[in-house]
Amino acid sequence: MARATSATIALTALAMAAFAANSLLCRVALRDGHVDPASFGVIRVTAGALVLAVALRLRSRPAATPDWRAAVMLFAYVAAFSFAYLTLSAGTGALILFGAVQLTMFAVGLAGGERFAPAGWAGLALAAAGLVVLVLPGVAAPPLAGAALMAVAGAAWGAYSLRGRGVPDPLAATASNFLRALPLALLLGVAFGARAHADAAGIALAIASGALTSGLGYVIWYAALRGLSALQAASVQLSVPVIAACGGTLWLDEPFTPRLAVAVVAILGGIALVLTDRARKRG
Repeated sequence: MARATSATIALTALAMAAFAANSLLCRVALRDGHVDPASFGVIRVTAGALVLAVALRLRSRPAATPDWRAAVMLFAYVAAFSFAYLTLSAGTGALILFGAVQLTMFAVGLAGGERFAPAGWAGLALAAAGLVVLVLPGVAAPPLAGAALMAVAGAAWGAYSLRGRGVPDPLAATASNFLRALPLALLLGVAFGARAHADAAGIALAIASGALTSGLGYVIWYAALRGLSALQAASVQLSVPVIAACGGTLWLDEPFTPRLAVAVVAILGGIALVLTDRARKRG
């Protein structure tokens, strides 16, 4: 498992910030009743597809080979994520989501022969402990339906990330995935049309989520994945809950507690160890 380059680390940091921003945008939109989850998902995928199509056209590059599996995984993540946060708290949702991501990507990575050196395992343990410190105290037993939906979202996102490793053109691949996920999102909107509602703020939040933190954020993530192993890619995503929690403190008036400070140090320190791990793939 090669050491991540400075370019890969920079791209990864940008992608994680985008993912955390997605959580904040979705939390505000659904918590304050600006939009229903199905409409949020439809607008999010539509905005992402449009901005990526424009970017692809401006760059005058050919479209990517269709990958319907990736498109279905992208849609499954967006839909399940939105509906899960109707009943889950932010901490509980983060624990389930990134637990499912970890299990999915680690299982595939280990099955493919990837292994950490001792420093990498220590970093993973430190980051996981920080995540537990951040989300576990005070977490109540989650509603079964919400927990199941968030687990589906995590598994879908983990699988989507794995399919993005090694794609030759991240922008073209992401644009293709959003375009093919759009009909599925529209069907979801029709299915829940009777419950649809959205005010101006909800539409704006969904557009920002789709066009910026999803569409462009996923392009950056696909580019970063080319320099990360499956185990590294799984581990760095532990940073998203802590970034989202810090963002909530800054922009949503949520308190910055000593527990959050400890989690920040543990998670980011653990990820630093993972990214500098030099273990090799076992044959």
